[in-house]
Amino acid sequence: MSGRSRGGRRAWRVLMLACIPLTAAGVDGPVPPVPAPPALGVHTLLAQADHRGRRPAVTVPLDTAPTGSALLVLNGGFASNAVPPTDSYGRHWTQVGPTAVYDGYQGRFDVKAYVSLAGPGGPHHTVSIDKPGEPDREITIPFVEIRHAAVLQDFAQNYPAPTLTQRIAGKLKRTLEGMLSEPDDRFSVTSGEVATTGPATLIAVWWGDGNVRQMSAVPDNGFTVIDSYLQLPPISGVQCAVAYRQVDRAGTYRVSWSGSPRQRAILWLFAFQSAAAP
Repeated sequence: MSGRSRGGRRAWRVLMLACIPLTAAGVDGPVPPVPAPPALGVHTLLAQADHRGRRPAVTVPLDTAPTGSALLVLNGGFASNAVPPTDSYGRHWTQVGPTAVYDGYQGRFDVKAYVSLAGPGGPHHTVSIDKPGEPDREITIPFVEIRHAAVLQDFAQNYPAPTLTQRIAGKLKRTLEGMLSEPDDRFSVTSGEVATTGPATLIAVWWGDGNVRQMSAVPDNGFTVIDSYLQLPPISGVQCAVAYRQVDRAGTYRVSWSGSPRQRAILWLFAFQSAAAP
């Protein structure tokens, strides 16, 4: 009888302790909630073919989160149309990194990247880019939402040349036309490296620079393509592919793109996190 009473009192004390709110060690009040990890939100890619463009260039409407999302926009096309974006919720946009100018086009084409880390969102969210220089010319605009993202932890931008093997194969092919085939017709380019301090959403963007119409661009290292413009009309356009990867821990990451036909590419890699490093 007494043993059952002691057991009953122990069970009651355990129940009472379970009902006491947890507090941080040495600090009064509840433990602050752990921020939700970042995650890929809605996304789209606007591509206007050359001589079929309109001013302004406006993306299709997306239903972004009311709060807590970072937004990423890139503008690839004529340098005369390389102006900052605006959006239907009046957010502030900041350019990330320097303008990347395409080689071989006399400085007429470039790519710029912009982020908006805080601000409202909601239904029918659109992004607009004015085209003051050449309104009807080609432009490509990826628009990506990253939910629960408060910081751009790191980014990398580079414009790598094809590998030494590809350059040698190309020279041999030009010298001995017809004796080499597939190696010269493919490319492989690798982005710069980004470092994260915890869970992150990685966004990779490939901008090919070749004068081609039909192409492939495939990322490695766990990245998945979410939007692309790789099958261009005969009147041309600005080729682009966007991919993402979700990582759950701190680390360093990069991505290589491969495909055909052989061309160089401007590469971007962004790492978004829910909070900055402590």
